[in-house]
Amino acid sequence: MSSSEVTQPTKHAHAGCCSSAAVPPAPERVLRVPSMCCAHEEKPIREALQGMDGVAALNIDLAGRTVAFRAVDKVWEDAIAAVNRLGFATEPPPKAEADDCCSSGSCGVPIAFVPSPRRKAQASGANPQAAQVTSPTAEPSVPLTAPPGALLLRIPEMDCPVEEGQIRRAMEAFPQVARLRFDLPARALTVEAPADAWDAVTADIRKLGFTPERISAAPAAEEIAKTQRAELVRLLAALGVAVVAEVFHLAFPDTLPWRAAGMGVAAIAIALSGLAVFKKGLSALVRGQLNINALMSVAVIGAFLIGQWPEAAMVMALYSLAELIEARSVERARNAIAGLLALSPPQSEVRQADGSWVLTDAKDIAVGAVARVKPGERFALDGRVTAGHGAVDQSPVTGESIPVDKGPGDEVFAGTINQSGALEFEVTKPASDTVLARIIHAVEEAQGQRAPTQRIVDRFAAVYTPAVFVLAMAIAVGMPLLAGWPWLEAIYKALVLLVIACPCALVISTPVTVVSGLAAAARRGILIKGGVYLEQARKLSVLGLDKTGTLTQGKPKLVATEVLVRDVPEEQVLRVARSLAGRSDHPVSKAVADGLDGAASQVQDFGAELGKGVQGNVDGRLYILGNHRWLHERGQCSAELEALMKQHEAQGRTLSVLANDQQALALFAVADTTKESSKQAIAELKALGVRPVMLTGDNATTAAAIAQQVGIEEVRANLLPADKQTVVAELRSGGRQVGMVGDGVNDSPSLAAAEVGFSMGAAGTDTAKEAADVLIMNDDLRKVPETIRLSKKTYAVLWQNIVLALGIKAVFFVLAVFGSATMWMAVFADMGASLLVVFNGLRLLRGVHRG
Repeated sequence: MSSSEVTQPTKHAHAGCCSSAAVPPAPERVLRVPSMCCAHEEKPIREALQGMDGVAALNIDLAGRTVAFRAVDKVWEDAIAAVNRLGFATEPPPKAEADDCCSSGSCGVPIAFVPSPRRKAQASGANPQAAQVTSPTAEPSVPLTAPPGALLLRIPEMDCPVEEGQIRRAMEAFPQVARLRFDLPARALTVEAPADAWDAVTADIRKLGFTPERISAAPAAEEIAKTQRAELVRLLAALGVAVVAEVFHLAFPDTLPWRAAGMGVAAIAIALSGLAVFKKGLSALVRGQLNINALMSVAVIGAFLIGQWPEAAMVMALYSLAELIEARSVERARNAIAGLLALSPPQSEVRQADGSWVLTDAKDIAVGAVARVKPGERFALDGRVTAGHGAVDQSPVTGESIPVDKGPGDEVFAGTINQSGALEFEVTKPASDTVLARIIHAVEEAQGQRAPTQRIVDRFAAVYTPAVFVLAMAIAVGMPLLAGWPWLEAIYKALVLLVIACPCALVISTPVTVVSGLAAAARRGILIKGGVYLEQARKLSVLGLDKTGTLTQGKPKLVATEVLVRDVPEEQVLRVARSLAGRSDHPVSKAVADGLDGAASQVQDFGAELGKGVQGNVDGRLYILGNHRWLHERGQCSAELEALMKQHEAQGRTLSVLANDQQALALFAVADTTKESSKQAIAELKALGVRPVMLTGDNATTAAAIAQQVGIEEVRANLLPADKQTVVAELRSGGRQVGMVGDGVNDSPSLAAAEVGFSMGAAGTDTAKEAADVLIMNDDLRKVPETIRLSKKTYAVLWQNIVLALGIKAVFFVLAVFGSATMWMAVFADMGASLLVVFNGLRLLRGVHRG
């Protein structure tokens, strides 16, 4: 448990709720901060609270993620607000931990429920307010099931990401709202907030022009599909009626009866396709907001009033139809990762007490139960094989393309496929906590983040839309007065500009791209914790790499065997060595035993010499299996053997020598071997312009040998965990962007200190996984350069989309003012740009290839 305690005098004294004294001490309060998980996140909280008058006896418990201190009611509320301003969520502690007086409710202290931010724990002490914060948390559109006590709403008019953004921004005014989950196809929203806030939340959503309805469960998939089909039919009918209005305008005389009939037909088309748009648009105008619905409402009403009713009808029908198509396209990206849910079967066969097998729902299977998977079936849960052998396709979880052989003792993951041989496995994780479930949850949380480019675009759109609206008004009023344009022509051009000004294409260009990139990475076994890291990876110029478990296999292996004598049969020498090594529990001896084939003999009088090796009688003769030092002490290290041993040691190998009472018989070299993927990964990093640097706690000789094998020129050896963090900080000097790859607890500080930390997801410790920003699920180092390539491609697509959105608008902007662009052409331009950026972003779902 890590804690930090600071005591300072209380500067304000008020009567407490639990004391009858005249000036009692302020009551102790306990606040839980779920997202506070390391010392770097503790620091800003401690500094903020220490600087407040009236806060005393501050105690921060990282293990329990709680902050305890003494404060009166008003100071307590201010303290909660101060922590929230840093970007941290706060909530009450477990009941048992709460102060007795306050837990009874007599203190009357409100607890603020605010969204938990996605933050990078920067070891450099960066300003926490500069960290990425999303408020409230927006989760991707997956079928909703409201958690107990949550508000579930159906919002018929909510059908696109822009409107989702409106609601999300409105909810920022409610500190009680802990989480928002949107389901655009179902037009449903779950609001996790205390019940006493529900009415206010619903009222604020209604003020936006929506008509929220409380429901108990999200609509079924069949109902959603039916509603979407009905909406498509309605919009196609509206488009057909709009075409009829065009026919009235072109084919019939321009007389009052025909004009009135045509206007009536146009009004029907507008009513069929645009009533919801008008409602939301007028609500936005009343609030002084210029969103896409407001612009479209003004443009259509204006066009109708100046006699361009056929175009008004066509514009509204095309706009609404394109919105529907765009929303469905965006959903494909937002739900790309949700398809992983289908990978895990809902049931599995479980062995009963009487030995029979019963098909059981995965959610009801307890940890420790024994389940069975037949060839061709998927694992429903994580577990450890207890019986059987088979090849398992792990590509859905780890991205490995080659099936992995599994036998007793091996781990298996939910969603992977058993390709051959029935396997029995002991369940090690409940359905809610499988590796697959954690991947889905992590990507969902990452989708709630806004990447840096997205924040830039949002800020630009907030200025751009009002600016174009002002420009349109200036053209409508100014050009007739200053340039003598006809009033109707000027107004028409201004209305065309309003349609062009719709920021939809620009606003959705970034999130659909980032989400596609995150989903593509997850499908390849790369779990990126947020869009900010997806963008940041492309900037890396230096990459620190841990040695053991990252570049190497992480366990010793027999790599060389040399029999030194000819007068003793080789088979006998190796049998004796295997017999002695098999009795030892030392990792080096185990590696020797595992690396030698054949049967072992019985060992008599077995014993171990601390720091030297083992000895025992085999076939009636005494043998030792020891290290270089012990052989010297026995006087059995000849000049030739000494030279041979130094040759192996220069390659970073650990040596064991078998000897009898007369001579050395055989030499065994053990080493932590490099992974097959490491050399290629280093070559790919260099090709991307990234300089690899090995950071290891191992000795310089071993580190240099491994570095030479994989192609790393720069090595820092004999490093303690704090030293690794210092080296990362040193490498960052001069503005270089530094990444770090590791898998152990000792790598956690350096992972947190780097701009982007990569952890080996399968082999890595929980601490390393927590500190890292990217998890490599199959421990393949080649996934690191793949992440960098994906980052570069994502960034390129982001700017392609921004240029497409703005470029198309710029062309039609010029045509609208100086040329002959019509309103329906402007709609095609705007919605065409939206669809282009969506489909361009979806290309990332295919991932990237080496090269």
